[in-house]
Amino acid sequence: MRPFLSHPFDDDKLKEECGVFGVIGVADAANFVALGLHALQHRGQEAGGIVSYHPESGFNSARRFGYVRDNFTKADVMDTLPGELAIGHVRYSTAGSKGATAIRDVQPFFGEFSMGGAAIAHNGNLTNAAALRRELIERGSIFQSSSDSECIIHLMARSIQKNIPERIKDALRRVEGAFSVVAMTRTKLIGVRDALGVRPLVLGKVGDGYALSSETCGLDIIGADFVREIDPGEMVVIEDGKVNSFRPFAPAKSRFCIFEHVYFSRPDSILGGRSVYETRRQIGVELAREAPVEADLVCPVPDSGTPAAIGYAAESGIPFGLGITRNQYMGRTFIEPTESIRNMGVRLKLNVNRALIKGKRVILVDDSVVRGTTSRKIKDMILEAGAAEVHFRIASPPTAWPCFYGVDTPERSKLLAATMSEDEMRDWIGVDSLKFISLNGLYRAAGEMNGRDPASPAYCDACFSGDYPVAPSDKIEEGFEMKAAQ
Repeated sequence: MRPFLSHPFDDDKLKEECGVFGVIGVADAANFVALGLHALQHRGQEAGGIVSYHPESGFNSARRFGYVRDNFTKADVMDTLPGELAIGHVRYSTAGSKGATAIRDVQPFFGEFSMGGAAIAHNGNLTNAAALRRELIERGSIFQSSSDSECIIHLMARSIQKNIPERIKDALRRVEGAFSVVAMTRTKLIGVRDALGVRPLVLGKVGDGYALSSETCGLDIIGADFVREIDPGEMVVIEDGKVNSFRPFAPAKSRFCIFEHVYFSRPDSILGGRSVYETRRQIGVELAREAPVEADLVCPVPDSGTPAAIGYAAESGIPFGLGITRNQYMGRTFIEPTESIRNMGVRLKLNVNRALIKGKRVILVDDSVVRGTTSRKIKDMILEAGAAEVHFRIASPPTAWPCFYGVDTPERSKLLAATMSEDEMRDWIGVDSLKFISLNGLYRAAGEMNGRDPASPAYCDACFSGDYPVAPSDKIEEGFEMKAAQ
């Protein structure tokens, strides 16, 4: 039996990318990192790792499959990670192999250089990793993993710069795609975002030390004060209680991932000065304005659909109700299911409140539709519970293009919106109506009151628009066809 399994049904969601966290200047830094990673668990549930540094024992590392709570709360693990400096990573792989044989792919990665050791953890995806890997192997590099992130270590090794921060700059100038990086030397904590700022990274103050986190919720759990976001294209180097800022990349217009607002980030986090919860609630408000329908009940598909459903109900005046209950204990460690259990599908995770649903015209609010398979299952459950009508309202535009910047998405042919019109999707799912928020409506909910500027979008929305801010060169080489210019 495999120790770590996916849900025993297709949960039809885009998979979170990864989460990174680092702390410097506090005793038992690894414990703070473990707490931060626990808060970021939603960003990666497959595996996690922590590297720490102590002057007496040097660099120490622990990498494990599974949840943070099951691995990095035990004294026999945490006692091996002493020191006042540590970084960590939670992983859902978008590059590299999966499964129990791939512990070598679990970050942070570590390398010994002439000026000392360094560890690095990366959230995002390098779109030219295959080309870089071929080049590095031809020049003599020996890779230990299948992860794109290892390219950064090898590029650092080939740099002629005299210190680690400069070697990181050299390496990251060679890569394409999206990255938020935390790294550490014996004395420094380093954070870097790519020039477009596609993935988040924030700075916090904890006691006399500092923390770097993918989201502000990671700072909250350790009692750190939010200082600011790391700017797109910025590198910070923290040492001796000081934060030094550098700009190693050519200036570019920010293209932060708008799906962080829709689904990936925790609702209690702050992104770009905006509450994620409030943005999601406002998405529901915009959706109610764009796609009204007569109904008796607004019901979220838990949990990520809840804020949008609250906004939809408030704007429409239709009562809000929790018509679906989620089994909070249904995780990725579910036992190997028999075929009869597997056929129960979504019922293992969700159950309908029949007393609330029966006889009602129900609006179901969900965050997205990817393949549409789970939407069909949920619709069947609602109808079996006696609903008179079922209307789907989706808190994001149709997902018609794959993401190449750190999100695990199906190939384009398996995305429902890439092969069907909205009416065809409605009929295929089998609901009375189906409406998605418009791209302009999503932008308004995210603070862009004039909607999306086609000539200069404020966000990366490639999964909806096909407008890729960085050409996915590896995928193009494999035959991926970009959207034709309008």
